[in-house]
Amino acid sequence: MPESPVADLRSDTITQPTAEMRRAMAEAVVADDGREGDPTARKLESMAAALTGHEAALFCTSGTMGNLVAFLTHLEPGDQILAERDSHFLHFEASGCTALVGAIPLTLAGRAGRMDLAEVESSINPGSRLQPRTAMIVAENTHNLAGGTCLDVDYMQGLWDIASRHDLLVHLDGARVFNAAVALKVEAKELTQGCQSVMIDLSKGLCAPYGSVLCGSEEFIVGARAMRQRVGGNVRQIGHMAAAGMVALETMIDRLGDDHANACRLAESIHEVRPGLIDLELVQTNIVYLETRPLGVSGAALVSTLEEAGVRCLAPDPNRIRLVTHHDVDAGQIEHAIAVFRKVLKAFPGP
Repeated sequence: MPESPVADLRSDTITQPTAEMRRAMAEAVVADDGREGDPTARKLESMAAALTGHEAALFCTSGTMGNLVAFLTHLEPGDQILAERDSHFLHFEASGCTALVGAIPLTLAGRAGRMDLAEVESSINPGSRLQPRTAMIVAENTHNLAGGTCLDVDYMQGLWDIASRHDLLVHLDGARVFNAAVALKVEAKELTQGCQSVMIDLSKGLCAPYGSVLCGSEEFIVGARAMRQRVGGNVRQIGHMAAAGMVALETMIDRLGDDHANACRLAESIHEVRPGLIDLELVQTNIVYLETRPLGVSGAALVSTLEEAGVRCLAPDPNRIRLVTHHDVDAGQIEHAIAVFRKVLKAFPGP
């Protein structure tokens, strides 16, 4: 067993900042963002707003904070939100929307991260003395637990049309929306401009060491800035981190296609060895899920076996493992991972 894994496929959150990012951080012009405003953070916010087709933006500590600040700004306690049942904010953000906002999620089953649009519309509640008012639709693009799947422009337009007919808000958890844009060959703003708020994450495939950006109207961002303060998100000389985020947006979006190609190569190679473990239709960006039940082994056990052979990954639930490609795993390391899977999978009984 090597001293350190050859291919670390646990997540794209483990990426390291590039040399250009490190230089930009060291040389950034900064000021107190809670007083006169940090000039580098303002530049990052303007850049993110333009990329998503919005008027303004707010630099936040994390994607979780970005989503939470959006909910705090938009919603009142008791408001109902519609969301796909495996949405990230429901499973991995410490129940902030319910615990701190007081909103009530109504979850709908999805296929590849997509709620059925007719079911979305039929689930909207105008509210009454006894029932909550549906106030928001939340979408996730790409959808993590579905396998990094993409919501395309037509689907997003369908959500926006429903929201417009019923006077609802649409919030997009766009932590990996640039992956979706690259995979779909569209500009990111085509997937985001109809949403009242959009959170984009800088610290996943874009390799920045810190932060997310919440985008929306100028009026919304004024309120969001106050809510960021409320939850302790006002950071003083935040420009050091914002500088890395600017480099991420300038240099790291187009190369996401390399990660997608590596994920596809890995998934197809595993499928050749043991068909049925991976749904290839769901491998659309940089995330691959592998079912372990046909092998008669738990996800955790397979993760342990793979790590001993020099491939690191995670088991998000008892019967699946997740493999995520990113900037810090090159094509050679993918070939190593493929060789490991070929060896490991052949040790299990089956075709």
